[in-house]
Amino acid sequence: MYFEHSDIKLYYEKTGTGAPLILLHGNGEDHEIFLEAIEILKEHFTVFALDSRGHGKSSAVSELHYSDMAEDVYHFILENQMEQPVIYGFSDGGIVALLLCIRHPELIQRAIVSGVNVHPHGIKGGWLALFGMIYFFTKSPAYALMLHEPDISKQDLASITVPVDVIGGSRDMISRRHMQAVAAAIPGGSFTELKNETHGSYVVHSEKIAHIILKKTK
Repeated sequence: MYFEHSDIKLYYEKTGTGAPLILLHGNGEDHEIFLEAIEILKEHFTVFALDSRGHGKSSAVSELHYSDMAEDVYHFILENQMEQPVIYGFSDGGIVALLLCIRHPELIQRAIVSGVNVHPHGIKGGWLALFGMIYFFTKSPAYALMLHEPDISKQDLASITVPVDVIGGSRDMISRRHMQAVAAAIPGGSFTELKNETHGSYVVHSEKIAHIILKKTK
């Protein structure tokens, strides 16, 4: 299915019954990373799995900005008349979820974010250098996004009134200290580290994230 606003078409898949749950993928991915998790989650939620602008089957764009992605999801929530969905965001999807919590807290019941950073320096140095090298050769908007955004301040995080759970792998490409600081800056925020997990090992084509979401939403 497609949702349109302004000049953007967003592809999404809807399945299951129950309270609304929005799944937001990471950079360079699409909704299909959640297929295994959806098989479990659809028994508990009405699941909306989106392709972000510039990804998957959604509209191509010449530039990518987290602010635009967040507004896409905001309009998607309004168009579908959702009553306070839970939002799970992985990596870039987690950044989008945080921006929604900051800008539109009245619309959201809870956010669960994993492998999330609020500034490029939250990415470990080796990974950031690699992304810079890839961008140098490709000029990819997806890599430009990670190198220059986001820029979410402690004051922004402190303004969040929505419950937020931050999750990270012990071998994540986002530093543990950074994710802990994000959780600590959010009133009532929590941080959970998953041992022996990488940035996406428990998310991408994995049922593990479904069980984590269910545990956090009991």
